[in-house]
Amino acid sequence: MSDTPKFEVIDRRKLKKEEEQESSSPAPAESVQKVSGPQLVQDGKASPEEELSTEAAEEDLASAMPPPPTAEEKREQESAYEASAQRLEDLLRAQNPAMGAQPPIKFEHLVQQLYVSALMQMGAATPEGQRPRVDIIGARQSIDLLGVLEEKTKGNLTENEERVLESILFELRMTFLELTKMISLQGVHAPPPNPEKR
Repeated sequence: MSDTPKFEVIDRRKLKKEEEQESSSPAPAESVQKVSGPQLVQDGKASPEEELSTEAAEEDLASAMPPPPTAEEKREQESAYEASAQRLEDLLRAQNPAMGAQPPIKFEHLVQQLYVSALMQMGAATPEGQRPRVDIIGARQSIDLLGVLEEKTKGNLTENEERVLESILFELRMTFLELTKMISLQGVHAPPPNPEKR
C-alpha cells in the first residue's frame, strides 16, 4: 500500500476542442467546469498497479498518457509559444530600455540550474552568521537528476558540454559526500532527561 499521491495527466488538446465546442453552443456557467494542468488524485486504497515494480509502473504511466501531438499541433503550439514569449520580452524591454535581448536557452543553462539547486540544498548561499539550512534529500535528488541527464545524453553532447557536466557532477558528489560524513559524525543525540521522572 502506498501513500504516494498519483497525478492525473490531462490532454489539453481535448480541452481546447471542448472549449471551442462549448463556445459555439453556450451552456450555463455552473455546468462548465474548467480544468487546468495536472490534477492530484488520491485514493483511500492502493491499487495493484501501485505495487508493481518501477518499470511496470512506468509502462502503466506511458500507456495512460495521451497520444503524442501531431506535427501540425506541435508547429501551432511552438508558434504560439514563441509569439507569447516575444510579447513578454517586448513588454519587459519597454519597462527597462537598457535591457538587451535575452540569450537563447542552451544545455548549459539546464545543467547550471540543477547545479545551483543542489548547492543551495546543501546549504550554500546561506547568509553569513546564519545556520545553513540543508535539504540533503533534495540535494541527492538534484544530483541524481544530473546523473540521469548524463546517462541519457551520452554520445549526444559536445566535448565542452560533456566536460562541464562531468565536472559539475564530480564536484557535487564530493560536496555531498563531505556533507553526509559531517552529518553522520554528529550522530543522533539522546533527548535531555525528563526532570519529572526523578
